[in-house]
Amino acid sequence: MRAEKECDRLVPAVFVVDDDETVRSRLGWLLRCAGYAVTLFATAEEFLCGNPHGTANCLVLEIRLPGLNGLALQEQLMASGDCPPVIVLTNHADVRLSVRAMKGGAMDFLAKPWEDTELLTAVRLAIERDRETRRWLAERKSILQRMNTLTSREYQVLAGVINGKLNKQIAADLGTTEKTVKFHRSNMMHKMHARSVVDLVRFTDKAGVGSTS
Repeated sequence: MRAEKECDRLVPAVFVVDDDETVRSRLGWLLRCAGYAVTLFATAEEFLCGNPHGTANCLVLEIRLPGLNGLALQEQLMASGDCPPVIVLTNHADVRLSVRAMKGGAMDFLAKPWEDTELLTAVRLAIERDRETRRWLAERKSILQRMNTLTSREYQVLAGVINGKLNKQIAADLGTTEKTVKFHRSNMMHKMHARSVVDLVRFTDKAGVGSTS
């Protein structure tokens, strides 16, 4: 939770990739005036060389770039699992490019010249999505770390609990006593920071460890 609050206090970082110097300057000025930390890149290759891993909260991207084009960059970032929310800009807006960009995960597709209010709204929404994603990932990481502290027996008890089994049923499955199951269950709940079975089910669902039939 502390890490999430620290993340929320940071100035959002918007990265712009556009080969038109005038456009880059205009976007840089507009976004800085709106309170964002802005980094400008002229090409996709420059972005890939100078982009610190996972630091962008939003990427404003021209489609038609020299060398590696914007759509190819977007697809490469998506494949790597390190793609911030993308807002696509282009002088050549058409249905084919729009559909491909949106299918590739872009949040918005804006034609040049853009309306400042429209672009700033798109950036704000992109950053809100990025924050939600980062919170979700941080919570999932925390849950997995807590799960990794469980002993093998505690994990077995966890599996029984999220499958809706009573202590005596878990004891029968494990070939032990109900008292022993209660002991492991108490330790497991403490390590997982779970106050109830509902908490435990929510945590394991978020971690991708659902109940089994």
